[in-house]
Amino acid sequence: MTRDLTAQLERALREARLLHQAGRLDEARALCQRALTLRPGQTQALTLLGIISAQTGDFPRAVAFFDEVLVAEPRNVGAHNNRANALRALQRPAEAVASYDRAIALQPDHAPIYSSRGHALFDLQRYEDALASLDRAIALGFNHPAAWHVRGNALYSLERFQEAAASYERAIALDPKGASSHHNRGNALAMLGQYESAIASYDGAIALDPGSAASHGERLHARMQIADWRDFGPEVARLTARIERNEAASNPFTLLSLVDSPALQRLAARNWVREKCPPDDALGARRPLPPLPGSRSQRIHVGYFSADFRAHATVSLTAGLFEAHDRSRFELTAFAFGSDTQDEMRRRAAAAFDRFLDVGKQSDHDIARLARSSGIDVAVDLGGFTRGSRPRIFALRAAPLQVSYLGYLGTMSAEYMDYLVADDTVIPQALRMHYAEKIVYLPSYQVNDSKRPIAPRRFTREELGLPRQGFVFCCLNSTYKLTPDTFDGWMRILTRVPGSVLYLLGGSPALEGNLRREAQARGVAGDRIVFGARLPPDEYLARYRTVDLFLDTLPYNAGTTASDALWAGLPVLTCTGVTFAGRVGSSVLRAAGLPELVASTPQQYEQLAVELASNPARLAGVRTNLTEGLRTAALFDTAASTRHLEAAYATMYERYQAGLPPEDIHVSPT
Repeated sequence: MTRDLTAQLERALREARLLHQAGRLDEARALCQRALTLRPGQTQALTLLGIISAQTGDFPRAVAFFDEVLVAEPRNVGAHNNRANALRALQRPAEAVASYDRAIALQPDHAPIYSSRGHALFDLQRYEDALASLDRAIALGFNHPAAWHVRGNALYSLERFQEAAASYERAIALDPKGASSHHNRGNALAMLGQYESAIASYDGAIALDPGSAASHGERLHARMQIADWRDFGPEVARLTARIERNEAASNPFTLLSLVDSPALQRLAARNWVREKCPPDDALGARRPLPPLPGSRSQRIHVGYFSADFRAHATVSLTAGLFEAHDRSRFELTAFAFGSDTQDEMRRRAAAAFDRFLDVGKQSDHDIARLARSSGIDVAVDLGGFTRGSRPRIFALRAAPLQVSYLGYLGTMSAEYMDYLVADDTVIPQALRMHYAEKIVYLPSYQVNDSKRPIAPRRFTREELGLPRQGFVFCCLNSTYKLTPDTFDGWMRILTRVPGSVLYLLGGSPALEGNLRREAQARGVAGDRIVFGARLPPDEYLARYRTVDLFLDTLPYNAGTTASDALWAGLPVLTCTGVTFAGRVGSSVLRAAGLPELVASTPQQYEQLAVELASNPARLAGVRTNLTEGLRTAALFDTAASTRHLEAAYATMYERYQAGLPPEDIHVSPT
């Protein structure tokens, strides 16, 4: 190249850099192209073109430019790093990690690259590797808020909540205006049960970013955990308005305990799926494909997916189901992505499956790919939108048939969920239009484990902190299910039943203080609210024998808790709502043979509670009917419930084999 052309080239590159710095990208791009006509393959021009392409959102072209640079300069650290950044933006994190690794191999002390690599590893759900990479970046002096924030995300995903909260605090110290760090710190503190601090963190997030939709829902849920009902009605109204504006304003699970509206719950789920877990074609075939000729299996291969294969409400219901499945017709695989607690229920569940796969450290893509390669015919999601659930596995289409059951009491409103298991009580035909999935109508929705042990211990009232005399109402539902309206009704009941008390699950001084103050505000002495501690499962069940009547909540009924009380011989009084979650108590009681304990209105519910408390003979008759019918009730017939569910699996599989789309399934009693 002549001296004149070299000068032209240098001038073009110099001016291009200045124009780029000034934000005049089109002019900078034109000068880079001019430089390439003067010297094809000029790496500085290609690099700047790659950077400009990335800045304007053209990431495929950016990758192509950096690839050209690397052909000429394979040891160019910046090109490897920039290429990796573009690949991350294209949601190709595995390739991004490979590019970061090549950059680090060339420059092992480059702290920002370790940080970016940590982000990509987090995207791959390789949380321990992400944490190690971010820690390395920080150790090398990269004290950047984004590094601390994503480090907190990795720790949160590893369920190391205390460390996660501390990491978010470091991010906030470096960038006090980082709304997402305030929000995520709130999530970590909520998982630690530090609800007051969590609420303060959500307040901080909302103050910085009022449009941070998810913070509003999480904040309200945290307040529910400690019965902080200040401005409850307006708070719910504001959250409802956000959802109606099609914002992903709340995890749909939170809404189950706030509103008795299946239409709003469906909309909330639709908004959430759109933003958080939309259908994903990365593995191909979002919808079920017709089976290949000769592909029919001798046994239907069912995969159960859950974060809760441990001492948890889900397994307390399903352990017997897993054991009772007909292995001549069904092959079972568990995909367990929660913590390995190594407790008795974890061991029992693991022993019940043909294969029990601990996939907690694998990404959603890897789990969905594993389910496909394992030949899963029916993938059953036991989590939905509950804690630890991973709906993206199903968004990737883990199996030809995908079913929502038990853990989440509502529609997921996701096109990739084919079926929702229910019964005629929880989803009557009049409400069918509010559920996106095809419905599997079982004779009784909720499966139960008929082998659950109850401790022989007989608690005295004194041991539970209860008065020696007087009627004892109880509700051991989670506190977030308790609304001001339900509490109003309970206080009216206590007022009408002199000397009675209400036994609730305690948890914190804030919770107990708030509820006692709420009682006093309604004219009921605070000491008539008695709080119990958490107990081991068998003693928890035994405790129900010491109280007189379980009062259910609305709009989110007791599900597992209702079955627990009934199994221990304690009558449960419920009020039927409109949503799935608001009708599950009615379903449980009908399956237990106690429809007389199902009220249709709050007024009827309160009156029936007073009548049962005031008429010992009537209540004793209910107890006798419950106890005598316990072993034969449909609710606790694990074998029959299993056969009904198997019939549903067989029907949906037959339809799939025949090339027919999912359709509502009605299973007859056996």
